Amino acid sequence: MSAYKAPLEDIRFLLEAFDYNERVQSIPRFEDFDLDTAMDLLEGYASFCVEVLQPLNGPADAFGVKYNPDDHSVTTAPGFKEAYQQYAENGFTALPFPQEHGGIGAPVVVSTLGSEVLIASNKSFSMCPGLTAGLIDSLEEHEVHSDIYGNADLLPKLISGEWAGTMCLTEPQCGTDLGLIKTKAEPFGDHFKLTGTKIWITFGEQDITENIIHLVLARLPDAPPGIRGISAFVVPKINDDGSRNPVFCGGTDHKMGIHASPTCVMNFEDAEGWIVGEPHRGMRAMFTMMNAARLNVGIEGVALGEAAYQSALSFARDRRQSRSLAPAKSDRNAEADNILVHPDVRRMLLEIKSTNEGLRGLVAWIAMCYDLSHHATDEEEKAKASDLVALLTPIIKSYGSERGFDNISTAMQVMGGAGFTSDWPVEQYMRDERIAMIYEGTNHIQALDLVGRKMPMHGGRLMRVFAGEVTSLIRECSGNEALAPFVAALKTESKRLNDTTMKLGAVAMSDHEVMGAVASNFLNQFALVTLGYVWLKQLSKVVDRDESDALRRSKFQTGRYFFELVLPDAAGYAAKVAVGKEPMTDVDVDLL
Repeated sequence: MSAYKAPLEDIRFLLEAFDYNERVQSIPRFEDFDLDTAMDLLEGYASFCVEVLQPLNGPADAFGVKYNPDDHSVTTAPGFKEAYQQYAENGFTALPFPQEHGGIGAPVVVSTLGSEVLIASNKSFSMCPGLTAGLIDSLEEHEVHSDIYGNADLLPKLISGEWAGTMCLTEPQCGTDLGLIKTKAEPFGDHFKLTGTKIWITFGEQDITENIIHLVLARLPDAPPGIRGISAFVVPKINDDGSRNPVFCGGTDHKMGIHASPTCVMNFEDAEGWIVGEPHRGMRAMFTMMNAARLNVGIEGVALGEAAYQSALSFARDRRQSRSLAPAKSDRNAEADNILVHPDVRRMLLEIKSTNEGLRGLVAWIAMCYDLSHHATDEEEKAKASDLVALLTPIIKSYGSERGFDNISTAMQVMGGAGFTSDWPVEQYMRDERIAMIYEGTNHIQALDLVGRKMPMHGGRLMRVFAGEVTSLIRECSGNEALAPFVAALKTESKRLNDTTMKLGAVAMSDHEVMGAVASNFLNQFALVTLGYVWLKQLSKVVDRDESDALRRSKFQTGRYFFELVLPDAAGYAAKVAVGKEPMTDVDVDLL
């Protein structure tokens, strides 16, 4: 029930709000992709996702995947292989990649905003092209040292969708602490033989592409201990001569959600691989891939939060229960009122809408900065954009995934018992989203990255760049009476964030336990201020429209809810940061 519709109107508005034509399309590389062209691409993409992939979502969840131990094969859900072939034939796998390797060459912000529609339509399916895109990003930046499986051979096959990619990090004894990995890589002629076991490998085995290229972390014989001794390798499923490389799926995991996405145990048994980049520098290649994945994980929260919101709103429009607390608003021609008359139902719907539209704006901002950081012609603008991408990526990954899950839960609450049943898709969205807080670096790891790496990086330059963006917007909007309450709220919370940052910076570097204790609360405070910036940006772009304009009215009523009932939570997070570490570190663990 309640078919999902792509939020293309809001996507177009956000591209306009963040000055897409002036900032991105003006770059020579993207001169053929003006806003109208970008939206034409997105409309075609969205039609495919909604019409082809969305109908597969529920049945694929019920089917899951089938593992055959006799030949180590995995059968994906009916329709996945054919849909993937259509997806590739339409050029969707090639959308953001360079034309010299067979890509379409569109800006990353276009493909990134499109990925929301893909994920909302069918998250399990989306994980295959998503991981492949991350591998392509890594190989574009880091050279594979091979005449057989070099970048010039790999990239066209991956970009066309003929081949797919994976990321092989985790082992049974280590996940977050990758310094503990034991997979070995022994030199063998011009390449290496890899032996070891990797777990939780998404689409590690599947039946939808003719080859799979694994990006694998392993240790060379002379590797130093810990994280500094890790190298990266590409390991194909099928060798250049057509023979089977000895990398086999040892089974698939049974999971709470994403049932149609195979999560595999992968055994490497003297599998042939080629080194990526320099020996013992493999984390560079892996982080390139992982950072792309982290943005995508944040988008998962936006995508499934939007899909759940649409279901909840559709349900609420039809459901009649009780009478309005304001008798004048009652429908006396019916036995009960539509539940949209109840303030608490509106509260829940606005909670979802206001945070989700803020997060979508944050995604647009980060992705546009990504394009600028790689292709801007002005070096100062390029550096500033790079700083913002680095700073905001852990925020969208962590806060986007947590808020997405909370928003799906809230949508279920709007629907009552109906939302808890499989008659509606919300219960699947909730199961599918829960993993987002765990994979690609748990959310606390994102918080530690923000506080421990990004805050002090370059002497605090990243934080100053962000503060400069907020200050500039506040000054730009200060003279407008209609924006005054929103400007005042953002000014208050941005100042509070600056104070928290200064106090935390003074303590956390000398006492790492403090950093660990307060990092997650600090990230959430930072995230809310960031969304406050995004919301003021949106409101500033519609404030001059006629007050009867539907988009202006929608943005102002939703933005008002955010500034008056969501942004104040930032003060609560600041208060928690100020408490410090003692309530956690003084605990007697024997009493837990």
